[in-house]
Amino acid sequence: MSGKGIIDIPSALPVAQTIDRLQSMLRARGIRVFARIDQKKEAAAVGLSMRETQLLIFGDPRAGTPLMTRYPSIAVDLPVKAVAWESADGKVWLSYNSPEYLKERHDMDSPPFLALEAIMAEAAR
Repeated sequence: MSGKGIIDIPSALPVAQTIDRLQSMLRARGIRVFARIDQKKEAAAVGLSMRETQLLIFGDPRAGTPLMTRYPSIAVDLPVKAVAWESADGKVWLSYNSPEYLKERHDMDSPPFLALEAIMAEAAR
């Protein structure tokens, strides 16, 4: 479905509800939500159309700062991003960078944010 290093999880919920659920779960864990972007709405604002797509940008400076200090290049991938999107067949997906891919990409000792996989899976239920 997506590019290298991207995990796609089918969601049982519409795009907006998937992102609502993820946002709520993150905040309940003390993880800061920096931005939520409705990309369909932004496209419409300039006269373009696209299927439902919403991006959530989030993180915890207590976790991210030490990583960026040790592996400065990971700052290009932080804060963490997740996108809920509707495919051409009407299915909804929740996509994010694989922790293993980030490990390889930034030559890290171990994959970061392993708990993220469980959070994403729960949000897509």
